[in-house]
Amino acid sequence: MSTELLTSRAVIGMYYARLEANPGMAWVEGISNQFGSDQASEQYTFLGQSPAMREWIGGRQAKGFTGNGVTILNKHYEATLQLSKRDLRRDKTGQIQARVAEFADRSMTHWASLVSTLLLNAATTICYDGQYFFDTDHQEGKSGVQSNSITVDISALPAQVHGSTVAPSVEEFQQAMLAGIAQMLALKDDQGEPMNETASRFVVKVPPSLYLTAVAAVSTLTTANLQNNLNPNIVAGLTVDVQMNARLTTWTDKFAIFRTDSPIKAFIRQTEQETELKVKAEGSEFEFDNDAWQFGIDNWRGVGYGYWQRACLVTLV
Repeated sequence: MSTELLTSRAVIGMYYARLEANPGMAWVEGISNQFGSDQASEQYTFLGQSPAMREWIGGRQAKGFTGNGVTILNKHYEATLQLSKRDLRRDKTGQIQARVAEFADRSMTHWASLVSTLLLNAATTICYDGQYFFDTDHQEGKSGVQSNSITVDISALPAQVHGSTVAPSVEEFQQAMLAGIAQMLALKDDQGEPMNETASRFVVKVPPSLYLTAVAAVSTLTTANLQNNLNPNIVAGLTVDVQMNARLTTWTDKFAIFRTDSPIKAFIRQTEQETELKVKAEGSEFEFDNDAWQFGIDNWRGVGYGYWQRACLVTLV
């Protein structure tokens, strides 16, 4: 039997090879902005809308940032994998490589975990304007009272096939989804100007239970709605993607829509220190005391809410 021991260099190579093969979850970038940080927290005062064009009368009228803002703290996160030298010596089935690959995956999905927590708490957590991120009474300047949290009574929708709030028909989901998009397109900024009039790309975040219905809703036309042309991907030039989030299991009758083609997005990711890999291996005191090696990753980062106007929560009733 071979007693050849994997080296720490080989394990580190497995880790980085996995990172290169799987760069992470692209949906996170579609609904969030990433900013760098060099201190314990950052305050974002940019959360005021840019001025609209006006007729030049009486000189320029400059518009600065609003007094609203949000502060995001950087927190320290870590994960540590311990491998015994016995297992490193005896592994013949690739279990070590599998564990290292999963360890790398955890580092890549960390942003997804943090952003998903924001999403799950969005209906009960205050954002920059002092209202819950998903709320029915946002108001800024000349915007009037606005909502990015709507309910859709599916029993009142014109559909040949009706389902339930936890299992809507494809027709019902299509119409509920379009209602959410229409709600976002109608939102105004603090000057009373449309916030999303140039929007053309959206993503629908759904729990696992609604995934198949959502995919059918954006990819096909139901027979009953051929004349109404309710496929959102051929309505007014919109492109709508569906993404299932396995962390949204508590959502049974709701989904969220995000605009993905705007420069400022719904969520903020903040990085003070990128993920680093640190090792206690050959010749270390830890190896001497425990006959094992440790591979640790850690980073400093934070997340927070950006523009609530870039998202809409749709609840089926």
